Amino acid sequence: MLINQSEYLQTISSIKHEIKNAQYRAVLGANRELILLYWRIGQVINAHKTWGSRFIENLAADIKLEFPEATGYSVRNLKYMAKFASMFSDPEIVQAALAQISWYHNMALMDKVKDLDACLWYAERCVENGWSRNVLVHQIESGLYERQSLSRKVNNFPAALPPEQSELAQQMMKDPYIFDFIPFREDVVERDIERALVSEVSKLLLELGTGFAFLGNQYHLNVGGDDFYLDLLFYHLKLRSYVVIELKTGEFKPEYAGQLNFYLSAVDGLLKTEDDNPSIGLLLCKTKNNLVAEYSLKDISKPMGVSEYRVTGVLPEELRNQLPSIEDLQTRILPPHIRGASEGDDE
Repeated sequence: MLINQSEYLQTISSIKHEIKNAQYRAVLGANRELILLYWRIGQVINAHKTWGSRFIENLAADIKLEFPEATGYSVRNLKYMAKFASMFSDPEIVQAALAQISWYHNMALMDKVKDLDACLWYAERCVENGWSRNVLVHQIESGLYERQSLSRKVNNFPAALPPEQSELAQQMMKDPYIFDFIPFREDVVERDIERALVSEVSKLLLELGTGFAFLGNQYHLNVGGDDFYLDLLFYHLKLRSYVVIELKTGEFKPEYAGQLNFYLSAVDGLLKTEDDNPSIGLLLCKTKNNLVAEYSLKDISKPMGVSEYRVTGVLPEELRNQLPSIEDLQTRILPPHIRGASEGDDE
């Protein structure tokens, strides 16, 4: 019987796909079992605290004798297991997110985060975004959990967007944004910051968060024969919205909201298709008066938020290998009409 070449290749491709999925599930399953084992050992250790510190040392030695090839049962690691079981006493919590990230991720959480809710939030973000341990540590040290707190954010999303879109937009927004890869200068102007952000676009996307695709800076729009240039234009894959970011080196002023409202109207009129949701604007200012910003957005028709930003130093060297290259970013999967719109529009 002759083999149909096309059908054969499809069959092989399907089998390869199944093997890769099974390998991935096996890795996840093995990690889950390891985390749960460590948690159970930690519980046992905590149940016998009255035996004194020598108990952990003796336990480490006895495990080494019984399982000479096994690793991960040093005195230091056994103490981490006890801390892990103490911090996360509910097994359902452990299985939900903590067992889906590596033990080294969990060690970083135990070392750097004291609040239980914050720990679980960071664990969930690790699962969602595939953060390495170094990226996780950077996000913790930059205060990402606090910066995404709803109580800090100034925006009109609930009034300008449907509930589901508003919630996603709230999750997207931070305050302040930390651009710690841009050296601070007293005489810095908007274009200097913009150029620095574009030259380090992979680090910018890490700070903005998952879902952002970079379309250009000084993005040109022609409205009625007049030329306008957007500081930074993105497309957000989850929101299915264009996102316009305007940078200001000083304090927020009410007129900035009016200008951004016009830009959003222009993007909706010239770029947005029926498949896209309303465009969203972010004003990033060096400082802001929250009450002034709230009043400025109160009667604005387009969805927008106002956040502060910080330029404080240099991104840690160990993060550089964790970030995507420019080539990787250029191959992001975008809707066809977005890919076409982004070509040739940068200045």
